[in-house]
Amino acid sequence: MIKLTWLRKNLFSTWYNSLLTVICSALLLWLVQGIVIWATTKAQWAVVQVNLRLFLVGRFPQTEYWRVWIVLAIASTLGAVTAGVFFNQQKLTWRKVGLFAFIVGLLLVLFPLDLSSRLWLLLTAILLIPGFILGSKLTNLVAPWLSLIWLLSFPIILWLIGGGFGLRPVSSNLWNGLLLTLLMAAISIVLSFPIGVLLALGRTSNLPVVRWFSILYIEIIRGVPLIGILFLAQVMLPLFFAADVRLDRVLRAIAGLVLFSAAYMAENVRGGLQAVSRGQVEAAKALGLNTFFVVLLIVLPQALRAVIPAVVGQFIGLFKDTSLLSLVGLVELTGIARSILAQPQFIGRYAEVYLFIGLIYWLFCYSMSLASRRLERQLNN
Repeated sequence: MIKLTWLRKNLFSTWYNSLLTVICSALLLWLVQGIVIWATTKAQWAVVQVNLRLFLVGRFPQTEYWRVWIVLAIASTLGAVTAGVFFNQQKLTWRKVGLFAFIVGLLLVLFPLDLSSRLWLLLTAILLIPGFILGSKLTNLVAPWLSLIWLLSFPIILWLIGGGFGLRPVSSNLWNGLLLTLLMAAISIVLSFPIGVLLALGRTSNLPVVRWFSILYIEIIRGVPLIGILFLAQVMLPLFFAADVRLDRVLRAIAGLVLFSAAYMAENVRGGLQAVSRGQVEAAKALGLNTFFVVLLIVLPQALRAVIPAVVGQFIGLFKDTSLLSLVGLVELTGIARSILAQPQFIGRYAEVYLFIGLIYWLFCYSMSLASRRLERQLNN
């Protein structure tokens, strides 16, 4: 009865609303029917099945895949612990565990993986549940060290991927596909966030030199397209070093992404700084706190909480902007898709390939958006 009342009130309240509802429903049904028929009868998904490894890790040596699986296990477990810390009010029910098990089982069945990869995927999935429980049960113990643990995990992850110090070195030219996309996005996000915060604080500073430097940097970088910044990083950045020093292309691309994203991050954070009332700053100083602790303990927590949607939107934009790296010679997810489409047996399979990588981008972007909404709701409680 409630559903019928809702339908009558929102979709069939007047004759023209009813007509519009019927027309839109018919168009939607026709569109969905066409997509389903194409996906089940005409699409050739063999291009995805055959090249799945290229999509995920590119030309990374197959004998070293175990290192990628360990990286995935570390990142997934830390992500589960982080989710448990921030969403400790969320309880694991048998329904949620069953849904999770169903999704993992579906991936194990659908993905054309060998036995070793299936076991690694199953182990990684199993680690998520104790990680979440650890974060939710020991929140007070884990939370203060969480940022440090994440920072310490990055050198380990880079060591596992790049090799050295006892592991076989793997050239960055072999870091391709989704592996390179996630690596570039994660490092750029981690580096651009503190730089953006410092630029935002610098733009609101009372010191003229610091304020004008921050303003010039932000306005100049925001006036240049990202592709221009990436080309400048690839061509001009080596000129600032000695002739015998050759910067890796991946490092140059990371520098370009960080420089670009930090300027936009600064403006997002500055909006949050302006939302903090001046009275709170004066009250904190009246209690004896110096400027550093006022900013660190009073201003920044409130400012960052106010701009969580904007900051996460910037992170999502940065993740998608990694697709431009294919234009400067890096074979990330979009670049590997172009390489796959160049194979003679898969020429013309644009729809299947770009729908697949579009789905991958959507899954990661939607996950970040969902996490930001949950975090914002948690902090507002």
